[in-house]
Amino acid sequence: MPPRSFDALSRRGDAWTASAALDLLPENSGPRVEVLRGCVVITPGSELDRRTVQRELGYLLKQAARRAKLWLYHEVNVVSNDDLFIPDIAVLRVPGGGRMAMSIGHAVLLGEIVSPGNRRKDVIDRPREYAAVGVPFFLRVDLRNRVPTMALFELADGEYRPLATAAAGSTFAMREPFEFSIDPDDLLGEEAAPDPTTTESADDQA
Repeated sequence: MPPRSFDALSRRGDAWTASAALDLLPENSGPRVEVLRGCVVITPGSELDRRTVQRELGYLLKQAARRAKLWLYHEVNVVSNDDLFIPDIAVLRVPGGGRMAMSIGHAVLLGEIVSPGNRRKDVIDRPREYAAVGVPFFLRVDLRNRVPTMALFELADGEYRPLATAAAGSTFAMREPFEFSIDPDDLLGEEAAPDPTTTESADDQA
C-alpha cells in the first residue's frame, strides 16, 4: 500500500467512509478531517480561546471521569458506521490506548466547543447526529463574546433535553454521567484583552 497522503482526496472517486479515511489519509496535528455522509469535511485549526478551553476543561473533566471509571480524550477519532467524527471531548466507557479510532458505541458523552465559524455544526448538526446514534449525553461550551456558557444535555426519546446549564459567574453542576462542577468563567484562565479605545482614553486623561 502506498504511503498515506492527502493526495488521496483528489484521487479517490468513490464515496468516503470512516475506514477509508483512516486507511488512506495521514495522521496530522493541524486541520480536523472528518467523514459525513460520504464526504470528507476538513476544519482548520481553532482559535486560541477554543484551544485554551479545551485544555482546561479537558483536564478537569478527565479527573472527574476517572473517578467514575470512565476515560476522557481530546479530538479522538470516533467511528459511527461509515461516518468519522472528531469531537472536541469524548468520554468513553473503555480506554482507547493503542487504538487509532473508537466506536461511537463506547461513547458516554461527546462534547463540542462552539466555533464562531461553525456555529450551526456545533449547536445544531452535531447534537442531532450524536442523538441519532444514541450517545447518552452531549456537552456544549459556547464562548460567544468571550463569556463562556456550558450546557449538558441528556438523550430522551431520541432527542437531547437540557439537564444542566450555567453562564460565567455562576456554577455549572452535573450529576450524570459523573459528578462535576465549575464556574464557566474559569475556563479561559485569563482576563479579556483590554479595549484599546479605553486604554487610549485613560492615557489622554493622564
